[in-house]
Amino acid sequence: MKLGTFTVVLGDMALDEACSFLEANGVQMVEIGCGGFPGKAHCDAAELLADEKKQKEFLDTIHKHNLEISALSSHGNMVHPNPEIAKKFDDDLTNAILLAEKLGVPVVNTFSGCPGGSPADKMPNWVTCPWPDDFSEVLEYQWNEVLIPYWKKKIAFAKEHGIHKIALELHPGFCVYNTRTLLRLREAVGPEIGANFDPSHLIWQGMDPCVCIRELGKAGALFHFHAKDTKIDAVNTAVNGVLDTTHYGNEIERSWIFRSVGYGNGEEFWKAIASELRLAGYDYAISIEHEDSLMSGREGLLKAIECLKNVLIFEERGSMYWA
Repeated sequence: MKLGTFTVVLGDMALDEACSFLEANGVQMVEIGCGGFPGKAHCDAAELLADEKKQKEFLDTIHKHNLEISALSSHGNMVHPNPEIAKKFDDDLTNAILLAEKLGVPVVNTFSGCPGGSPADKMPNWVTCPWPDDFSEVLEYQWNEVLIPYWKKKIAFAKEHGIHKIALELHPGFCVYNTRTLLRLREAVGPEIGANFDPSHLIWQGMDPCVCIRELGKAGALFHFHAKDTKIDAVNTAVNGVLDTTHYGNEIERSWIFRSVGYGNGEEFWKAIASELRLAGYDYAISIEHEDSLMSGREGLLKAIECLKNVLIFEERGSMYWA
């Protein structure tokens, strides 16, 4: 495994400064946002695609700090019912795929997206229950008329450009948000669909990340990993459950909040995840994503780095001399 960081947390730094900071703190891989929700602070894919010299400068900056790129990330809603919004996200994803081809980056991270509930809708409609029957009908429309056709086309495009790993973050608010929905889309579209596995979104849904890793590992669907934690507030959850629309900044009232690694669950929890990843054959980036509202980005990142240094399994398996 390699210790990585999603560099969005250092977006106030120039790329060279951010890479220098990460190298000094023992990070080995970087995940670069190049469009969509992550923005383009360190990488404007369209700009780099138009200039091979800038592509080289970009790679040289990363490599001189002994770092590798784990993934290009362009999270967005490419199936948004507003065509203008959908096109912006889709253009960014297209450029991320094209740039990944140019740079030799094997993984592109994004979301599955979420359409409206019908062709007449103007806003996305995330369904969380099957009844009344209207909701089941919404799901039929979203999956069969929008989501699957979109991803069949986009995966075909990615394959044409040598990209065979599109890693979807299992994220509530989008059609792919748990193990079942990820595997459903993968079965419908092809093995190029896999997971950018982020335990933080699974924890508050009541899922066990280790069990999910095992299930996705059996399917060969673990493409990338986000290291982010979640703290459940037992009192607020007991009163209101986990489907919480309270603003993220109102931490004291929420049922759960995102935390830096080790602040939602302890080292033993994360050691179990690292071991399960090893069992699943995943030996790639563990990319820290900072979204902890209780501490600064730099402090949260440094604390996550120190925790993961003691958690991750860096070396190859040794021989079982005892067996």
